[in-house]
Amino acid sequence: MNAFGSSASGAATPVGAVRRRAVVDALRRGAVPESGLDLLATGLGRFEQAVDEELDTVAAGGSVFKAVRGEYGSGKTFFTRWLGERAKRRTFAVAEVQVSETETPLHKLETVYRRLTERLTTASFPPSALRPVADAWFYALEEDALADGASENELPQAVERLLTARLAEVSRHAPAFATALRGYKQSLDAGDEATAAAVMAWLGGQPHVAAAARRSAGVRGDLDHFGAFGFLQGLLTVLRDAGHAGLVLVLDEVETLQRVRSDARDKALNALRQLIDEVHSGRFPGLYLVITGTPAFYDGQQGIQRLAPLAQRLATDFTTDPRFDNPRAVQIRLPGFTEESLTSLGATIRDLYAEGSQSPDRIKQLADDAYLTDLARAVGGALGGKVGVAPRLYLKKLVGDVLDRIDQFADFDPRTHYKLTLASGDLTATEQNFAAPSPAASADDLDLEI
Repeated sequence: MNAFGSSASGAATPVGAVRRRAVVDALRRGAVPESGLDLLATGLGRFEQAVDEELDTVAAGGSVFKAVRGEYGSGKTFFTRWLGERAKRRTFAVAEVQVSETETPLHKLETVYRRLTERLTTASFPPSALRPVADAWFYALEEDALADGASENELPQAVERLLTARLAEVSRHAPAFATALRGYKQSLDAGDEATAAAVMAWLGGQPHVAAAARRSAGVRGDLDHFGAFGFLQGLLTVLRDAGHAGLVLVLDEVETLQRVRSDARDKALNALRQLIDEVHSGRFPGLYLVITGTPAFYDGQQGIQRLAPLAQRLATDFTTDPRFDNPRAVQIRLPGFTEESLTSLGATIRDLYAEGSQSPDRIKQLADDAYLTDLARAVGGALGGKVGVAPRLYLKKLVGDVLDRIDQFADFDPRTHYKLTLASGDLTATEQNFAAPSPAASADDLDLEI
């Protein structure tokens, strides 16, 4: 089994044109679709029960931490977006943050929080959903105050009392969060949209907010590393009171920590350890935290093994047959693709594409399963026989070079008119490494022009 699997159910159920187009367009670009992953993801069935149980735990006021491991191409980003879609159907908010040394260094949690709010999304609102969530929260406070018997004249004072009560715990750790929310509401009530927008930006962790707006809201300075924990608590409180079950936060590509300076790496690993401990301590009710990384990050000396307490927290036994991996474990692994599973995924995409085509029978005839297998073998061969790293490139070539041409040109036959080519522009840096020629085993293997 692989991280994508086949999607018989998706093929049997009619799919809306907009959802189908979004998925196909993303694959054509060589990207993981932002939505519609349920059309491709029946192979993730082994994780469904455990994920749903953990989402239930978070919705009930608990918190969960999960580490996802997999080689390049095994579907880590696909898995986390599938999990996010599943969470949104349960009224969770979701944020996916790409960890990087320059843009989002993990040892600066104020930056992670800022990226979180920039990428915050819900089933109803795209990123950034921070302001709609805050507005929904104030609306919920007004509804609760009216339900408690407050009159229209008493409503502002009743809302203020509810705000103070709901944020009492947060105010102990981050009083500025509650203060800024009050300032935002006061600016809205006064019709000062510019100040309201500036205060909301400050609540989202944005630096360089105008001093006049901060003074108006009664706050000072910018968010720092330690204040980010309190702001995250505040955000979780607002989300739950606004009707959301919680927040799924994905820290993607954490393995990039292996490539930063040793001092920054040590700080980042310690920040991750601290964040995990806070999740397990119950400080963040309503948080489902997910990190992704390669096996080298989890097992190598440049990754979490560099910090023994962190390694102990993530320790998981992977010595057994992958069929018996425990989906409830703190760390789960995504098996890589095989030629068979890649062909099965290709068939899913072909059938999905055919549903929106004017010539579905012709597409299925010319891009039959045998051709899909040949294409999978060719892409894997071009990447040094590493089929497990081929899915992104395979799907990009299948959609953009084969299916699009069959759909548009009546006389196009991929077996006759198409030969797989891989230009440097097609490949990521990792794929280029796999595609590079193998080094010569001896001097006799070198071809020299004399």
